[in-house]
Amino acid sequence: MKIALLVLSILFAILTFIGVGYILLNDGRISIAYAGIPFILEICCIAAYKKSI
Repeated sequence: MKIALLVLSILFAILTFIGVGYILLNDGRISIAYAGIPFILEICCIAAYKKSI
């Protein structure tokens, strides 16, 4: 379970940066949710990972 949470947090971190890049490429005309939702999920996975240690 710990490894899965760590892998998910890394995956969501990558998706967050991809979302930020997508927002920047579109001059901020699209929704911030492309970066915000993966960021929130990343924080949840990191918190669960730290709790399971």
